Amino acid sequence: MERGERQSDASGVERVKPRAAELRALRGGRIVRMEERRPPERTPDGHFVVIKGRKWRATDPSVPEESAARLRRHLMAARRAVRSATTAGDPDAERAARARVNRAKTALGERGTPWWDQTEGERRRRWEQGLARLDADAEPESGSGPGSEAESDSRS
Repeated sequence: MERGERQSDASGVERVKPRAAELRALRGGRIVRMEERRPPERTPDGHFVVIKGRKWRATDPSVPEESAARLRRHLMAARRAVRSATTAGDPDAERAARARVNRAKTALGERGTPWWDQTEGERRRRWEQGLARLDADAEPESGSGPGSEAESDSRS
């Protein structure tokens, strides 16, 4: 069956196989399509997002999108490192990876002093210093930060 093609199953129900681009993620045993994915609900003050009924501190909206994307790449790389270290039973690597997760989340404004209690200068210093430190920490591992050409080439 080709993608997007209509076909009837044994019960006579007509189904359309979705295109790969329409699929977003597999969660809880069900496929979530891109058109179903919405940004998380926010509290009225915008300080928190609500996911599955639980409040989580929102990312600082003053962080420029390019920098926030780089911080998220560092965060996800650090989370993968935590999993690898845990699986390998390496407590030193796990501790270092968890410190990188904390650094990224703090730089994003999701941990530490609430971003809405900081001045613009303090907020800017927080994410700039966090990003600089994460970039410096990533250099010895891959020669450059997450998402860089060197990292992309090494995955090929």
